[in-house]
Amino acid sequence: MLICLHSHRLLFFKSIFSNLSKYYSRTPTIVRYRAQSKQLITQQIDTSVYRQCLTPSLLKLADLFKENNYELRLAGGAVRDILMDIKPHDIDFATTATPDQMRGMLTKANIRMINVNGETHGSITARIDDEENFEVTTLRVDVVTDGRHAVVEYTQDWQLDASRRDLTVNALFLDFNGTIYDYFNGIEDLKHRQIRFVGDPVERIKEDYLRILRYFRFFGRLAQENAQHDPDTLKAIRENVHGLKGVTLFFCSFRRKRSKFISDISGERLWVELKRIADGRNAGSVLKTMLEQDVGQYLGTMTFYINVFCLFESNELFQVFHRLQI
Repeated sequence: MLICLHSHRLLFFKSIFSNLSKYYSRTPTIVRYRAQSKQLITQQIDTSVYRQCLTPSLLKLADLFKENNYELRLAGGAVRDILMDIKPHDIDFATTATPDQMRGMLTKANIRMINVNGETHGSITARIDDEENFEVTTLRVDVVTDGRHAVVEYTQDWQLDASRRDLTVNALFLDFNGTIYDYFNGIEDLKHRQIRFVGDPVERIKEDYLRILRYFRFFGRLAQENAQHDPDTLKAIRENVHGLKGVTLFFCSFRRKRSKFISDISGERLWVELKRIADGRNAGSVLKTMLEQDVGQYLGTMTFYINVFCLFESNELFQVFHRLQI
């Protein structure tokens, strides 16, 4: 009897682990590519803004990765800004090296590492010659997501990493020979100031619901004046806006004294995104569109201020809105 029970128990756990292996396999089949690229587009650049980014400290780091046969590229927003002829404030890097490999390589080269907490997310921050800090993150792919966090695994596939990013204009890479790598038509979208999610907007939003606010922030920042939102994107936002529930912000004001009560880290992220939207171009029309997609009900008492702002859309009110840091 004991042997029989033990046998059933083994069969039970075997079935569980066989199912889990579908998601945690080194080569997952269902969630491997978050979006399929039609083709890789490359573009060569040699602008003054790009050259300004290539500081001696950065070139020293790039040479170290090259000597150890690891690829290193600029990633995301920095590439976007360089294409817009804007010198980026922060530069993020992506690499084929794992955190352990980076740690060993940097230690051997006597390069100091800071912010060790980033290693849990696959990031290493190297301080070169006590002058500049560079955060380098291993290429990764989301295996399981819950609408805010993700279980990731490392990869050496650049398209895989690009497919997990939010917007096409943020899914670009740039190497040290001036070659831009574009898997999802981000260069063309940036040229025409079109803001699109990578692949299916519903899937991208469900991976991280705060991407709803990021979409509006970048639309306000990059889109042409009077630009129209893609109807399918707005539909995806309306159908998934409930995912912002639980990250509500509370704000109260009395005689110019403010108090912010933030429920959790995600609430703080929501506050930061709202602040950036208010600071951006065409803030009035963007906030109005947000309310039309029912985003307002998840912004707590902040909705009152946004409604007033959208109602008047005056420069004077915008200045008040900005001074209050709402």
